[in-house]
Amino acid sequence: MKMRSILGALLIAGLPAMPALAENMTPEDIKKLVDEAVNKKMQEHERREGATERREAAPPTGPQYPVPTGPITEIAKERPGEEKVPLGFSSTGSGKLVYAKPFLSAPKATVGGYTDAMFTSLTTPNLDNRSRQSFNNFRMVPFIYADITDRVKFATELEFERGGPNAPITADGGINLEFAQIDYLVNETVNLRAGIILMPVGKFNLLHDSPLNDLVDRPMVSRMVIPSTWFDSGAGIYGTLYPTRLSKLDYELYVVNGLSTAGGPINDSNGLRNAKGSISRDRDDSKSIVGRVAVSPMLGLEVAGSFHHGLFKKKETAPVTGANGYIDLFALDWTLQKGPFEFIGESAWARISNNAVNNISSTGDIIGPGPAGMQGYYLQGNYHFMPEWLKKVAPSHFSDASTFTAVIRWESVDTDTDDRTLALTSGNRGELQRLTLGLNFRPIEDTVFKFDWQFNTQKRAKGLTPAADFNGSGFAGQQIDGNGFLFMAATYF
Repeated sequence: MKMRSILGALLIAGLPAMPALAENMTPEDIKKLVDEAVNKKMQEHERREGATERREAAPPTGPQYPVPTGPITEIAKERPGEEKVPLGFSSTGSGKLVYAKPFLSAPKATVGGYTDAMFTSLTTPNLDNRSRQSFNNFRMVPFIYADITDRVKFATELEFERGGPNAPITADGGINLEFAQIDYLVNETVNLRAGIILMPVGKFNLLHDSPLNDLVDRPMVSRMVIPSTWFDSGAGIYGTLYPTRLSKLDYELYVVNGLSTAGGPINDSNGLRNAKGSISRDRDDSKSIVGRVAVSPMLGLEVAGSFHHGLFKKKETAPVTGANGYIDLFALDWTLQKGPFEFIGESAWARISNNAVNNISSTGDIIGPGPAGMQGYYLQGNYHFMPEWLKKVAPSHFSDASTFTAVIRWESVDTDTDDRTLALTSGNRGELQRLTLGLNFRPIEDTVFKFDWQFNTQKRAKGLTPAADFNGSGFAGQQIDGNGFLFMAATYF
């Protein structure tokens, strides 16, 4: 009523501005005109207020995209406090590890990636570094994540190694589609996945990004026994269970194409690296099964077991034809975090049946029986610290988000535990041990500068010279027990 009176007064006050119209109007006409004008204004006012309320109450139109919430992108509920744990070897759901990357939001998809650059200064080459003194831009890896619907997700990662396959001189680079998977989220307990999948054997194969890890080189067991980065075509399920309020159980289970000897023999020199299968087809026409179960009774503690079981067909080349066999892989990994301290590790065992039949080289030469067993492990301790005096002296370089990490890692690998190759070949090539001392600095969690000192030992059969030890193994007769200094800068982007 108050609004109506105000509008009527304003309209009456405006009538003198229209004298010709006002002179010919009776009081009844003026009252009727005012009433009509007031009603019209009131209706317009009500329409405007109603439209504003509807705009404020209505949900945004068009598709909605995820908003990054930090290193861990939540796709389901977690235990209280878990969302505060930074990306690392902490207790994050095994099946969801692929989503625990920093993504940049964009229309239709989110985009991110990582890159690294390194320098080595060694006495002689070693397993991971074939040049003694060299710069190396090892990896540039973009990845894409898409929220298709609330339940359909897509993620992929493309890796450019050493400049790609057409890198000058050495041409030892490559391009790999490391994973490309479609997920259908059913509920927290069971979700579906299909595509090119990272194999959940050990934890390192799932968390192998350069900015994530605190040392320059990957563990040898994750290079030779578990052929990281290991991916395969397949499908399966993953999920999370909460037995109690504080405990959690994660699992992954897939059927995949499996390992194959079509890419080369399983031997002492290369371990299982040549046996990685094809993502385009199953060369052995027989599926493998792979899985991982991780138990976390409380935040900061996780223990997991994983396995792979599958048939492989020996490469048939005259004068020797191979017999079919099985490759069985078992792995145990663990993570323990307590304050600034972290203890992580992994151990893996491989058994290869019917690999005693003579292996055939790429030129058709008999190179002797292949190994029946492999084993390796690593133990790593991390200590995170940030001196307060550095934050006071140079706050623009050392902030609350910065940290130093002191690292020590001991590791060992043996790619022929039964010593089958000693009698007919040049020695026990793949029996290696390594001690690494490291110090790294992270100005922020996603960027790291690593400084490592590495000491390698290569056990040899008696009577064999170092040059003979690795003839024909891809190292041109070189020793691979070089010691020295390694540096790497790596960052997510």
